[in-house]
Amino acid sequence: QVQLVESGGGLVQAGGSLRLSCAASRIVFSLYGMGWYRQAPGKQRDLVATITSGGSTNYADSVKGRFTISRDNAKTTVYLQMNSLKPEDTAVYYCNAFARYNNYWGQGTQVTVSS
Repeated sequence: QVQLVESGGGLVQAGGSLRLSCAASRIVFSLYGMGWYRQAPGKQRDLVATITSGGSTNYADSVKGRFTISRDNAKTTVYLQMNSLKPEDTAVYYCNAFARYNNYWGQGTQVTVSS
């Protein structure tokens, strides 16, 4: 069974930083695009950032210049470095693995940014 396990969430003050990790297992990690999404209370789940199997990245406008997605294929892990955090970044952050016919989600990790 495919597993995506997120870690690194927590409580941080506005302007601070957090680094999220998502460790994948039971997939051929190097063949999958990976992404981070977030869902705030009462809102839909939104794209934060994606990185393709080839390393191309894409960001939501709201996080451009503050967040960086990266991947380590040897460790089958994707990261999200979040800097200059704002209260509106507060959400549950979900890891996603996507390929042509498969799409997997992690359980999520809470990020709370206090003002």
